[in-house]
Amino acid sequence: MYKEHEVVVLRRDLPDFGLVSGDVGTIVGIYRSGGYEVEFAAPEGETLGVVTLGEDEIRRREPHEILHVRQVARAAG
Repeated sequence: MYKEHEVVVLRRDLPDFGLVSGDVGTIVGIYRSGGYEVEFAAPEGETLGVVTLGEDEIRRREPHEILHVRQVARAAG
């Protein structure tokens, strides 16, 4: 069970959202039925996506992991 505002790591690619396994997000909502709303944001704070994910699609950060930055495609519109 994760807590609101906990930082988590995506376990699989989500091409529809431009996200890849290893991207880091923050839990912004928890559903009683199971599942989490996870926000993925750029370093300056711009939200890149908010996605509903199951517990098996995210994981906790592990000791000695390093964060990595990458370019993402901007959504049209």
